[in-house]
Amino acid sequence: MRTEKKQKLKQLRRWRIRKTVTGTAERPRMAVCFTNENIHVQFIDDVVGKTLSATSTLSKSTPDREKLAANVVSAKTIGSLAAKAAIDKGIKSVVFDRGGNRFTGKVKALADAAREAGLQF
Repeated sequence: MRTEKKQKLKQLRRWRIRKTVTGTAERPRMAVCFTNENIHVQFIDDVVGKTLSATSTLSKSTPDREKLAANVVSAKTIGSLAAKAAIDKGIKSVVFDRGGNRFTGKVKALADAAREAGLQF
C-alpha cells in the first residue's frame, strides 16, 4: 500500500475517533502521539480547547530524557510521569485517545502504566 494511502486512512480513522471521544474539565481527553523518535501525551479540555497538562520525552522535567525513545520501555516511563502530572493538576479520570493507533505494544504499555499510577479510564 502506498504511503499516501496509509496516511489518508490514518487521518480518516483519527477523525472518526474524534467524533465520539471528547474531553471535559472533569474528564479530559488523554491524547497520545507517537513519532519515530518521541512520545507525547496531553490532557485536553475540548469544551474550552485548552491543554491542561502535557508530558513528552522532550520535556525538560522528564528525568533521563536523553535515554528515552519511542519504545515500550519509554512508553511505560512517560505513562507514569503523565499520570503523576495529571494527578498533581487534580485530574483523576480521563478519556483515552490513542490517536488511531492499535491498542498493542507502546500504546498498551503507556495506558497500563498510567492506570497503575492512579488514573481511571
